[in-house]
Amino acid sequence: MSAGDKKKPALSPTQRNIVAGAIAGVTEVLVMYPLDVVKTRLQLQTASSSQQYTGVGNAFRTIVKQEGFFSLYRGIISPILAEAPKRAAKFTFNELYKGLLVGKEGKLVGWKYAAAGSLAGMSEALINCPFEVVKVRMQAKENLALYRSTTDAALGLLKKEGPLALYQGLESQLWRNGVWNGAYFGIIPIVKQTIPVAPGSSETWRNFLAGFIAGTVATTLNTPVDVVKSTLQKGGKEYAGRWTFPLLVDLARQEGPRALFKGYVPRILRLGPGG
Repeated sequence: MSAGDKKKPALSPTQRNIVAGAIAGVTEVLVMYPLDVVKTRLQLQTASSSQQYTGVGNAFRTIVKQEGFFSLYRGIISPILAEAPKRAAKFTFNELYKGLLVGKEGKLVGWKYAAAGSLAGMSEALINCPFEVVKVRMQAKENLALYRSTTDAALGLLKKEGPLALYQGLESQLWRNGVWNGAYFGIIPIVKQTIPVAPGSSETWRNFLAGFIAGTVATTLNTPVDVVKSTLQKGGKEYAGRWTFPLLVDLARQEGPRALFKGYVPRILRLGPGG
């Protein structure tokens, strides 16, 4: 067989990463989505809310008892539809920014991994924001009688509030994605350098540990802006035109600093292992 007859790989490494990431992402959504519903309910709960959840377990039991089991999957179509394009965007932009940031030696140093990840995450937010808005609208308890389905929510938003409604909370989502991806992609190489692997040994356990540590730290750092993102994307005239950091200050002042970490436990349970 001549050199010209050799078969080329069906997919490039980047394409394989995108496909594998999309499959893993959809699987993670299917398994972990109930935690995301509970997270959003806890984040949107205020002192004046008619329904007061006392914790993650209580939220699960109350939702199932009052609304039925399938309410834990309300709005799941939106993140499933978003998974492939957002993964493609993240990996593509990450490779692009790494290429732009690479030094003369052809290698990236730690902070450049973080910078590339942060920029990729923020670029991904531009694509994923409409899906997030529809998801949060579906998850909010106040909207149970308002939207029958994900399609109904999306069309209702467009009809009543206009196309820009699909980008409510975009600034907060840019911060959330930037912080999470910057921390995640910045910590991964540090952990891998810190924990050596014997020659010939599998790196699977180290990769899992690195992802778990990076995912946990990243989730901890970006939870406050995720609370603001959910608050803004739920909609409501009281939050129209609000910016992330002034709203963070107001939430902390009105409800106490702990309010900035509402929904933290279900986020860690989902995004720590998910990392």
